[in-house]
Amino acid sequence: MIEIPSDLHKDLVPLAFLLGDWAGAGVHDFPGDEKCNFGQEVSFTHDGRDFLEYRSRTWVLDNDGNKVRPLESESGFWRVDAERKVEVTMTRDDGVIEIWYGELADKKPQIDLVTDAVARTAASRPYSGGKRLYGYVKSDLMWVGEKQTPDVELRPYMSAHLKKVVTPEDVERWAKALPDDLPDDGIAFFK
Repeated sequence: MIEIPSDLHKDLVPLAFLLGDWAGAGVHDFPGDEKCNFGQEVSFTHDGRDFLEYRSRTWVLDNDGNKVRPLESESGFWRVDAERKVEVTMTRDDGVIEIWYGELADKKPQIDLVTDAVARTAASRPYSGGKRLYGYVKSDLMWVGEKQTPDVELRPYMSAHLKKVVTPEDVERWAKALPDDLPDDGIAFFK
């Protein structure tokens, strides 16, 4: 269910499907790195201004699904204009800062992004750009990332399937929004 908060900046309504806390797992595979399964927590929040704040943390998972060690962390800000063009500024823990541009798909909650600018610290590993695809599919958030380096052509390297994290406050808010005239037995509700 996509909710549009009353205090969400009007320009951000097309990005409302991203809002909330998400958690799930995915696969990381890039030449020169350890191939692994990873866990991920993502948060998209807003404070009434014309951007979403984004935070993501990932960690390597062992074969039993237990956290082994951190993998990547990133944070940034997402904006969208009247023509459904999306811009993202992102900082990653490995010393990379990126500017991404893309657009919302027509009539579906999907965003295609490509890097426009990449800045790296001296300590960061080689990286020259990437692409990402985010999609809201059957109430889940799914994404795939591609990256390239001077030695490796653009190729997929991470993807994840995330579920919306439901809080007790969400359940209470939804319960209060139910109509007062629900059937008592539950069976009549489905007739």
